[in-house]
Amino acid sequence: MNLADENLTDVEIYRKSGHTDRLHIVTRTGAPEELLDRLDAAGLERRQEVTAGPVYTWHETPDGLSKKAQRQLATRVILPLLIAGFNVNIDPDELDVTAWAQSMLAHRTSQKPNADPSKPPPPPSAGPPPPPALTPNPARTDPPSSGALP
Repeated sequence: MNLADENLTDVEIYRKSGHTDRLHIVTRTGAPEELLDRLDAAGLERRQEVTAGPVYTWHETPDGLSKKAQRQLATRVILPLLIAGFNVNIDPDELDVTAWAQSMLAHRTSQKPNADPSKPPPPPSAGPPPPPALTPNPARTDPPSSGALP
């Protein structure tokens, strides 16, 4: 049983003791191939260990990345997984807040294809717009026509 199985999550992201040079991304036993493929596509390296029982599959950040780059890579993986319906947990010490904000901005921008991210959003509406101002009709100075009522 692995950490994702123990915590009833689909993905657990943490720095495994004894392996501090990379982040460990473990999926639940028997995780769907779609989940594993998404982790592969994000640039994480798939690892497997075949046992007499289940096959254990996990991912790691690639060798040679700084800890900051590892955190950024792992954090950018989270939002697409959450949107796809997967339950993801990351060690708070490994979450890169800037990478998370960038992922959120990219997602929001992709939802509004015509939006210009350099312009601030419009202020929230405080209700319906006020009705147009009513101004009294100016006094008539011309004589009424012959069919007009007095």
